Amino acid sequence: MISHGSRDKTWVSIVEEAVSQLSLREDLPVAVSFLELVEGRLIQDGIDSLEQAGVTDIIVIPLFVSSGSTHVDEIEYALGAKPFPERETDLERFTVHAKIHYGYPVDDDPDIARMIWDKLSGLSKNPERETLLLVGHGSRHEGFRQRWEQGISSLAARVQQLSGVAAADYGLLNPDSVRSRVEYWQEQGHDVLVAPLFLSEGYFTKVVIPQRLEGLEYAYSGQTLLPHPLLPAWIERQVEWMLQRIQRAM
Repeated sequence: MISHGSRDKTWVSIVEEAVSQLSLREDLPVAVSFLELVEGRLIQDGIDSLEQAGVTDIIVIPLFVSSGSTHVDEIEYALGAKPFPERETDLERFTVHAKIHYGYPVDDDPDIARMIWDKLSGLSKNPERETLLLVGHGSRHEGFRQRWEQGISSLAARVQQLSGVAAADYGLLNPDSVRSRVEYWQEQGHDVLVAPLFLSEGYFTKVVIPQRLEGLEYAYSGQTLLPHPLLPAWIERQVEWMLQRIQRAM
């Protein structure tokens, strides 16, 4: 399991707690690794621990919210799962002898839509005049930005279907569209419910999003995807699917 990492120990512990709730086969060793900032728990550390345990195949689950993340691309390259990165990266190739089976990030999975609405539903008062606005990090890089937009717009539509709110939309921090989308829906006479599409709470959810919306009226819980029992279920489904693919290929 690979996520970005943070100097905030609470951020790291929330990810670890989610992984600890997995119900996987007992003979399947699990390593939780981070791209950066968590000393002794980086990706190479995870690879080494699994290979020392004798594994020959490693299923990699990228715990990122969008396939538009440049990190998803560079990690796949650095693990040797693709020959070239789509964008230049400073991340060097890892030393890995096992065969890598690279998974997929959150994007618009139905379980993720349920998680978002579970966190936000308490703020809904008049669904018939409300707009849900998902806010994600986004990307300024061509190709990656489009993947961000595709995934988050589809996810917003799923949440709308679940919730019954009048409309659903999205805003990105990069390039910045968050404030303009809130203003637009307010002009339509809607109350805006803002939901952060982030794995765990941190600087962007606590500082950046409120700053971008300063002076506007909106409902915002600041609650992120974790903690939530459905994320371990999403991981389990992906692992089982990839295990079946590996077994069929044998």
